[in-house]
Amino acid sequence: MDTELYIAPTMTFVKEQLKNAEGGHDWFHIERVYKNALLIAKDEDVDQLVVALGALLHDIADSKFHDGDETVGPRIAREFLFGINVDSAVIEHVIQIIENISFKGGNEAQKFKSSELDVVQDADRLDALGAIGIARTFNYGGFKNRTLYNPEIKPNLTMTTSEYKASNAPTINHFYEKLLLLKDRMNTRTGVKIANDRHKYMILFLKQFYAEWNGEK
Repeated sequence: MDTELYIAPTMTFVKEQLKNAEGGHDWFHIERVYKNALLIAKDEDVDQLVVALGALLHDIADSKFHDGDETVGPRIAREFLFGINVDSAVIEHVIQIIENISFKGGNEAQKFKSSELDVVQDADRLDALGAIGIARTFNYGGFKNRTLYNPEIKPNLTMTTSEYKASNAPTINHFYEKLLLLKDRMNTRTGVKIANDRHKYMILFLKQFYAEWNGEK
């Protein structure tokens, strides 16, 4: 199957769908995840088309921008892939990736496993780490009008999935409730290596943040 035959129309479709998206979940997020996925896939035995389409369509309709409805993204992706005549087995695999890629909080068990999901999931998680991860976190916090930090509101590490989705905690709390947990949840060797480096960068950022907050430097 000619991978390139499907990539260009998918990119065009995603760019159009996300042209007004929040800055941390826009086309440029998709493009970064796509590039991450291709990098990771080089060292993995995976179906390249499934990885590429999964990366490009994984956030086509993020549930947090659709009143928590997790069926919108898979439905849009399925209709689009069917419309460009992608093989049915590939479509189903891509849909499974979209439905299972997200960090949901509450230690909810992932219902589907595949090497292709491992690659795309790592690629997506890498974009939540490091300098870009920090930028995206504060961008979304501003989008939701959340406070930067409140020392009186401690991170909640025992949230259920529903509590995680409904949380309106200060942005700094998100580092502890999600971002700093990701390096230990990577699936691939390449993903682990890159995640460790980006994790260290976030630790340094938090150290500087607290020092400035407390008037120490």
